[in-house]
Amino acid sequence: MPNNQVLESPAEVRAAIARGEIDTHTSALCPGHAQANLVILPRGWAFDFLLFGLKNSQACPILEVLEPGDPLLKVLAPGADVRDTLPRYRVWRDGQLAGEPTDIHEEWQDDLVSFFVGCSFSFDDALSRAGLPVRHRDLGLNVPMYRSGLSAQSAGRLHGPLVVSMRPMPPHLVEKARLISQGFGESHGGPVHSGDPEEIGIEDLSSPTYGDAVPVEPGEVPMFWACGVTPQAALVASEVPFAITHAPGHMFITDLKAEELSEKALTSCA
Repeated sequence: MPNNQVLESPAEVRAAIARGEIDTHTSALCPGHAQANLVILPRGWAFDFLLFGLKNSQACPILEVLEPGDPLLKVLAPGADVRDTLPRYRVWRDGQLAGEPTDIHEEWQDDLVSFFVGCSFSFDDALSRAGLPVRHRDLGLNVPMYRSGLSAQSAGRLHGPLVVSMRPMPPHLVEKARLISQGFGESHGGPVHSGDPEEIGIEDLSSPTYGDAVPVEPGEVPMFWACGVTPQAALVASEVPFAITHAPGHMFITDLKAEELSEKALTSCA
């Protein structure tokens, strides 16, 4: 990836992704622009997921929903094609990971419904601008994500654990991080837990379920945010026959600034 990639516009970055020139996590791409998780399901499962998102709105804030079979976005990045504008996807069959392609044209079906879900990468730039450490970005890594011992609320046929992302903070900046992230409700909002990870069922911070481990310095407080990978854990637990998602950390980069989501990211239900 070129060193100046972060300076390009979202449209230029998505075009480079579609050409196969970028195959990496998107943590540091297009700072300030909102990013989104992706869940694609057959129409017969779409209501279950819509209900799952409504009941778990902190983990799954739904930003946009496309009509069955329609691959083109209307709100987050008008005209962008969901089938090739994420660096890496995951294909799921009967709750098992079946592949990680860089485009999903061959998997596309006329009944597929695409859901775009808010992402905590969207507030990382605000944390950084306020002088807070964003360690995964500072180190060029993917954010560490953990399958916690907390449960998401079941909805229809979907159930599973809550997945959380982690950012370590010095104690005197914990409240500032909470307040800043709380202002990004469409991107998971404030943290669900700060402090001892064992209190939410995480035994080893050095072994994330997804993403990369980051160092937690002595005295720092690990802070945990609800994560848009929660649906992937639900696909596994619920043994969904077929689904497509983003690969963790390989997000859809929208045309919107993170602060615009609450005003412009409208949900259109199929």
